[in-house]
This record gives sequence, structure tokens and C-alpha cells, in this order.
Amino acid sequence: MAAKPAQPLPFDPIDEAARHWESRWEGVLAMRAVTSLMRVQQLVIARLDDVLRPHGLTFARYEALVLLSFTRRGELPLGKMGNRLQVHPTSVTSIVNRLEASGLVRRTPHPRDGRTVLAAITDEGRTVVESATRDLVAGGFGLDVLDDSQLEQVTELLTPLRRAAGDFV
Repeated sequence: MAAKPAQPLPFDPIDEAARHWESRWEGVLAMRAVTSLMRVQQLVIARLDDVLRPHGLTFARYEALVLLSFTRRGELPLGKMGNRLQVHPTSVTSIVNRLEASGLVRRTPHPRDGRTVLAAITDEGRTVVESATRDLVAGGFGLDVLDDSQLEQVTELLTPLRRAAGDFV
């Protein structure tokens, strides 16, 4: 995961890449857009991880706790967590291992399927997710430079991409 550069670059690296790109290939507008999207994702994740570090969390672990806190019983099969979080099964296992080691989740056997393991949020996990969420909200989830109208525009621009990729119907 890329962190924010120690000092801002003296040039826009995407402008520089675009300059080189257009001398060799087509699709410079799409390249600029996707590179901007990916770079912003890395920068925002780094900011969110900074906010979550005092809570003993990364954004990936925070997302898992939030997902569990949204369920009726506070538990989900690990496979379903991976699908909802869009991460590989080994990543879910790693996330749950770390949350379990911190006392924020516990593994339990599925009551009807002996092959399935559930991750269940603990009371401590619920407390941590509430505190971490307050800090993330206070920091605008790393998007505090955008106003409400711009935040809505970002969502509107990204929704067709998510739908076309099969994220939802």
C-alpha cells in the first residue's frame, strides 16, 4: 500500500505519465482517469490507516468489523465476508486472524454446517468500531477537501463503473 509521499512531488506524476503515454499509445484520457483513481485510492487508504492506527486497525480490518456490526447476529461465514469485502479468501483469513488476536472478533463453528467457520464481532470489537467510526467521520473519511456536492458527484461518476463491473444489479 502506497503511503503519502514525505514531501509533495514538484510535478503532477499523472500529467508526466500522460505526456509520455500519448507519444506512444492511444487512450490517454482513460489512462489518466484510471491512474488518478488508483493514486487517489492509495492516498486515501494511507490517510484512513493513519486515523485508524491508534485503534489498532487498518482500513481493511475496520471494514470487516463494520460488516460484522451490520449483521443481525454480529457474525458471518468467512467466505461471505470475502465476497462482501471483495477480497481473496486468504486475505479474509489474515484479517480475521489479526482481529481475533486483538480480541475484536472470535471464530465460532457454524451451527448447521460443520465445514463453515463464522467470524463474530465481540463487545470490544463493537466498542472499537464505534470509536474508530467517530474519528473517520470527523476526518471526512479522508475526503474532507470535497464539499457535499462534490462527494455526490464522485459517487455518481463511480456508480456506473461499479454496476458495469457486476458489483451490484
